[in-house]
Amino acid sequence: MLDILHRVSREVNAAPGLREALQIIINRVADAMAVDVCSVYLLDAAQGDFVLRDTRGLNADAVGRVRMAATEGLVGLVAEREEPINLKNAPSHSRFRYFPETGEERYSSFLGVPIIHYRTVLGVLVVQQTEQRRFEENEVAFLVTLAAQLAGAIAHARVSGGIDGIETDRAVEDGRALRGLAGAPGVAIGTAVVPYTQADLNAIPDRAAVDPEAEVAAFEAAVEQVSAELRELSEQIASSVTTDERMLFDVYLHMLEGDTLVQETVERIRSGNWAPGALRQIIAEHVRVFEDMDDPYLSERASDIRDLGRRILSRLRDEGERARDLPEQAVLVGQEVSASQLAEVPSEKLQGIVAATGSRNSHVAILARALGIPAVMGIDDLRPRDLDGRPVVVDGYSGRFYVDPSPTVEQEYQRLITDEAEFAEGLEAVRDEPAVSPDGRSVALYANTGLITDINLSLAAGCDGIGLHRTEFPFLIRDRFPGEEEQAELYRRVLEQFAPHPVTLRTLDVGGDKSLAYFPIEEENPFLGWRGIRLTLDHPEIFLTQLRAMLRADVGLGNLQILLPMVSRLGEIADVRRLLLRARQELAEEGVETRSPSLGVMIEVPATLYQIDRYCDQADFLSLGSNDLTQYLLAVDRNNSRVASLYDELHPAVLAAVRDVTRAARRHGKRLTVCGGMAGDPAGAILLMGFGIDGFSMSVSSLMRIKWVVRRVPVTRAAELANRAVEMDSPEEVRRMLRHTLEEYELGGLIRAGK
Repeated sequence: MLDILHRVSREVNAAPGLREALQIIINRVADAMAVDVCSVYLLDAAQGDFVLRDTRGLNADAVGRVRMAATEGLVGLVAEREEPINLKNAPSHSRFRYFPETGEERYSSFLGVPIIHYRTVLGVLVVQQTEQRRFEENEVAFLVTLAAQLAGAIAHARVSGGIDGIETDRAVEDGRALRGLAGAPGVAIGTAVVPYTQADLNAIPDRAAVDPEAEVAAFEAAVEQVSAELRELSEQIASSVTTDERMLFDVYLHMLEGDTLVQETVERIRSGNWAPGALRQIIAEHVRVFEDMDDPYLSERASDIRDLGRRILSRLRDEGERARDLPEQAVLVGQEVSASQLAEVPSEKLQGIVAATGSRNSHVAILARALGIPAVMGIDDLRPRDLDGRPVVVDGYSGRFYVDPSPTVEQEYQRLITDEAEFAEGLEAVRDEPAVSPDGRSVALYANTGLITDINLSLAAGCDGIGLHRTEFPFLIRDRFPGEEEQAELYRRVLEQFAPHPVTLRTLDVGGDKSLAYFPIEEENPFLGWRGIRLTLDHPEIFLTQLRAMLRADVGLGNLQILLPMVSRLGEIADVRRLLLRARQELAEEGVETRSPSLGVMIEVPATLYQIDRYCDQADFLSLGSNDLTQYLLAVDRNNSRVASLYDELHPAVLAAVRDVTRAARRHGKRLTVCGGMAGDPAGAILLMGFGIDGFSMSVSSLMRIKWVVRRVPVTRAAELANRAVEMDSPEEVRRMLRHTLEEYELGGLIRAGK
């Protein structure tokens, strides 16, 4: 049955809507299990009962009409228990309920499995048979697996209008939203724009064809270009391959020159879909036909169909044409949204970001916060291609994403946007004020930077310096390692802009979710692999170049500090000090006199917590990286949307670690800053104040918000809250306490929409 499961999974994911997905599941299950009946019941949350949504075997007229309360019938029993119910003689069961209109009285055996999405029962998948028998264990497992496949499609349909006849009550619609993770604070109302790469056919959205005949002409021109290209390729390789190997090109040309694929796409365009969307639909249909064939050779031809579709797509539309068609208030919605896709949208048009993958601390979410753009991440049941061009609302505070919002929802969020603008004006009032608490405690507020635009914004915000400058960006955007002169010039610009304020340059931190195209690292678990200081110490030729560039950039300024990422062994600090001394000696021989900068260590690997006193002896200062420390302490991949909800920097275990590091730094008289999401979170900032952290480093968009917290909340009160938080059982309990505190000090607008 494994082949059937794979096939159904592909078909459900490619289905244009829920109705088609249900039909695929029902027909495949009925055929594979040789049962008389297969039915799907979905929960109507508004009425609190289950509705027969589709069936094969029961009377078709019963679909949409048969309803049962969640507490009655065998379907209700499956939902209550949240586990399969397998009965040999269902009518004899005390919970059996007979519906005359279904015609199910002749069926004896019953197997029902719950359809569950993130702990919520959405429906029940049922099979029935005339003969009395208990279904076998492998059949139960098969049905459970398919129910899980169906759960995501149902969850998406509930919020995007794909379940006709269910939850039509306006009050329910108003509360209907896809739930994800709060990626970047803020609220946006706009139009969904689905970016896609030319290589990803499945990601192409459906759009209305404004001029169908122009779309047809563009498609036919693309087909002709691909045909010419294939003929040319066939001629080029004719002398180096056999006739049989050349047949692939002949097969492609036959598909293009035949009437089926091309004509069906043209018909779909004239039916209203734009050319790329019509192409995606037809290619998917042809792929399914080949994948369903039992002959292995023929089923493998499905990949040829996909390749042909990608070739046509690459000729069909260029990125420039799509960019010019962007709506004035664009919300990027994708399976994943890359930094390059974000950069392609003019800043004055980009209103929000929504992605199926990632979390609050994935790279695009960090970039969104730096730009002040609301973002929702990790919506696991998102189907982006269905959403292009539809009105949406993004709530980056709560992680909610509304599709086709009702007038009530839209009006409420428009009011919140107005309130938020007024609240932001109030923040500007503290721009030039010192970050001093009501009881006289001063806190240094630093900016995290990586781009020149970050630096300009940080200067305007009046920060106390740069707490973390990510030096990897020049490495990421080039097709080679940048040279010493290039690096020295870039670092000099940063140091000069902020002198005499301190600037902390973090040494090259690649690996994990940051890879260099020209220096690929293939690892099964990159976050626990060759990254940060581990990589640079293994390549002194790269590391020495960077250290020399940093030292040269600091000449005559004296505000350079160097920070080491991903340190997990004390010996790594000693190794860096030797290389730093060597770099200074080499420069001295060249006539360049440099000073020895402060050398800091990032506390982000749990191993450092248990040798923290030794690290305080070895390092000049400490910087606690809350993002990675949380990830490693909680064993949660923060970029994995399935578990990202478990990632929380306010987990009491993480807070206890921060407290212990703070106490050690104080014992040894070492300066400690915190960089990462915790420092830029108003709730987290209260606890950091309470622990006695010297400085916070954050994205520039958070600076004014955190300054307001510092100026409103006394450190004595913050210390009391921090001591209580460490003793709590869950991060939810901690957040409730801090939300109440922020409201108490009239700072609620920092963590939710509105004033």
